[in-house]
Amino acid sequence: MSQANPQLNARGGLQHLLTIEGLPQEIVRHILDTAGSFVGIGEREVKKVPLLRGKSVFNLFFENSTRTRTTFEIAAKRLSADVINLNVNTSSTTKGESLLDTVDNLAAMNADMFVVRHAQSGAPHLIARHVRSQPHLHVVNAGDGRHAHPTQGLLDAYTIRHYKRDFAHLSVAIVGDILHSRVARSLIQVLRTLGTPDVRVIAPQTLLPTGIEGMGVKVFHDVEKGLRETDVIVMLRLQNERMRGPLLPSAQEFFKTYGLTAERLALARPDAIVMHPGPMNRGVEIDSLVADGGQSVILPQVTFGIAVRMAVMSILAGGS
Repeated sequence: MSQANPQLNARGGLQHLLTIEGLPQEIVRHILDTAGSFVGIGEREVKKVPLLRGKSVFNLFFENSTRTRTTFEIAAKRLSADVINLNVNTSSTTKGESLLDTVDNLAAMNADMFVVRHAQSGAPHLIARHVRSQPHLHVVNAGDGRHAHPTQGLLDAYTIRHYKRDFAHLSVAIVGDILHSRVARSLIQVLRTLGTPDVRVIAPQTLLPTGIEGMGVKVFHDVEKGLRETDVIVMLRLQNERMRGPLLPSAQEFFKTYGLTAERLALARPDAIVMHPGPMNRGVEIDSLVADGGQSVILPQVTFGIAVRMAVMSILAGGS
């Protein structure tokens, strides 16, 4: 691995995908271009190819996420890999075995790739450092604590590029629980990497991390002002399971003040698209009329997510 960037190998190629931060723009664009080669005609079809035939992909989900795990599983199978889902709740980690001991045992079973989701920030980085002497092993971060969710950021970028073609003149608004959102961090990083000139975050002060402006975003507390003349609106759910203490009066109050309604959507540009990483809380951050409306691209996002995860895994394994 490169000493300067542990995600890259000595040749500057992708060895692991741990975060968008520090990834060269050419690698990000290569992932998006490769994902495009897997998307068939239309928005709901993803091709099957034999690029990972004979490879073993282990899904290590130490934190629940049916949607992300399922899309990684589908993506690996579309690449013809052997997929092993580790049921962590009944695995050896609950019997006292350390995370790295578990990794060592799975590596001894001829694992080629670990897809890791963990409640602790930095867990995938720890695994990547631990396996650095085994260049055939690759680690993909499927979400770690509040830190990063790089494939979600990439699939959101792919979705934006699919509908808007280019990032050079876009205004993108990210609305909701920014404080607890690894999705927001990864999306901001990928948008800035791709040259998006106007990235906005819209949230109450209690749901914004300190120093968020340092990521190159404009901060709005007034949703109407923040949504004006935007091209892309990304809604985030309230992550109540991560909140400590009363950060909001109520979900109903949040919807009243920040929820995306048809009236608020009308403040954006007429061809603006609406996105959501899921799962949605209808009537909390988004109205059903908007979620199911003509400007919503929430379901295509899910399909594109399979293609993007296929792209990441095939590039890591040297398949493209």
